[in-house]
Amino acid sequence: MNPPTGHLSFPESFSWGAASSATQSQGATPADNWWAWERAGKAPSSGDGNAFEARYADDFALLAEWGFSDYRMSLDWARLEPEPGRHDAQAVEQYRAMLSAGRDAGLTMWVCLLHTALPQWFAGQGGFLSPQADETWARHVGFVAETFADLADGWMPINNPTAYAQKAYLTGTFPPGHASQEEFLTALRAVHRADFEAALILRETGRPTSTNEALLTLHPTDDSSETAGIAALIDSVVWDSWLNLARTPRYENAFDLYGFSYYFSPAINAAGDLLPHPADAPVGPQGYAAWAPGLGEVLDRLHKELPGKRFLVAEIGYGGDDDDARSAYLRDAITQVHNAIGSGIDVRGIHLWTAIDNYEWLDGHNVAFGLFDGHRAPRPSARIIRELMRA
Repeated sequence: MNPPTGHLSFPESFSWGAASSATQSQGATPADNWWAWERAGKAPSSGDGNAFEARYADDFALLAEWGFSDYRMSLDWARLEPEPGRHDAQAVEQYRAMLSAGRDAGLTMWVCLLHTALPQWFAGQGGFLSPQADETWARHVGFVAETFADLADGWMPINNPTAYAQKAYLTGTFPPGHASQEEFLTALRAVHRADFEAALILRETGRPTSTNEALLTLHPTDDSSETAGIAALIDSVVWDSWLNLARTPRYENAFDLYGFSYYFSPAINAAGDLLPHPADAPVGPQGYAAWAPGLGEVLDRLHKELPGKRFLVAEIGYGGDDDDARSAYLRDAITQVHNAIGSGIDVRGIHLWTAIDNYEWLDGHNVAFGLFDGHRAPRPSARIIRELMRA
């Protein structure tokens, strides 16, 4: 039986964080490829995100007051380098001010270098499929390390590399909108390699590094060989695509923490369809069932795949208007982490998606993930999290 909320306890050093991204909290910029995607009618307008750019100092003070210790934000590459080789001094100062404000509020600031949107000029070259991509990316990572290392408490180079490659090159729902298995596999390898290479550069700053892989476990709908085969293929994409790098001598120490995002663990049939699991679970507005035990499954597998390593639940949240369901899900998910620690798995923290309602890509502003609404009013789920953090 899972213990009641009030009976959960965590190590004193356990981090309680919140996460956001530049495009989702600031809105797209004309210099990035998401701006053009919106204007082509392929995504709702992001506007000013959730007005974070104007309200960041108050937002950080609010989160610190409620008991959060950590915050992860992304620095928009397109804002920093709107044209190849030209860095925008105003954008640099803006992000330095944001990071300083977070630290002044008492938050440990994690910096993500890439969260979905690319500079239009880099996308025009082919993005991570470009022959010059490795050199271009390394130059950007070096610039960020040199410019922001004094204000970054930790680094998370690329957000959800597998999900990025899948949406951009397999399903075509994100720019450039391609649907090619060959391009997807090429991009998958390239983006994961870029993530690990960035970590090697960023570790030289003396700050810790963490992955943020989008992880799940699969539940076959039957025991046929066809279903087993397709499940093994998708599992290989989700897990082996980065684990194989993590086990190589070059990269085995690139990351101090193996962080991950968890939202669902689907069922899968012989056609390769990902279906809600459990079958009778409520399905949210984004088409999946939020199922807390899957988080425990992911942690168990990570512990077996990477024994002796440290882990971070780098992103977990609940999308929808039912805040009672959000509260219940987050309680259950955090209990999974508590139980994992009790079984000997070294989990260093939980970062929630997200603190304040923001832009949710193809869903626009229509799916609420925040513990606080866009006006910064706390939902009951925020009080549940505060209770857990205090415990």
